[in-house]
Amino acid sequence: MADLLKYPPKILVALGETIGGGKDIIDWFIKNGYPELAAFSHAVQGSDDAAEWLLKNGFPELAALDSAIDEDLKACEWLLRNKYTFHIIFADAVHGKGEAIQWFMHNNLPVLLNITQKIRKLRDSQTFDYHKLHF
Repeated sequence: MADLLKYPPKILVALGETIGGGKDIIDWFIKNGYPELAAFSHAVQGSDDAAEWLLKNGFPELAALDSAIDEDLKACEWLLRNKYTFHIIFADAVHGKGEAIQWFMHNNLPVLLNITQKIRKLRDSQTFDYHKLHF
């Protein structure tokens, strides 16, 4: 299980650097026990293989988060049903929803808020296939 809230801040800063780049950090994640973060980074950048890896290797919540960011309602329902409320807030912040952004600010989570904004910027600048994995 991967709860983004439980990673050390320096690991989360590194995750933010992988959104849209950071190949060296991706390699470091893989070699140092954070392959799920490498896969999540690739998944949010559009990799179906990475999303499948997350599902097959015990990180369905990160695969569902990726799908929720893609506005897959079944993924959102799955996250809620399995009590991954934070992941819904994260996806909402990626979509620029004010209450989610305020939640991050109120809870003093600027590093995670920064990651949501990097994902949003990436998504706004690229065309994605929204027919990815479905929950």
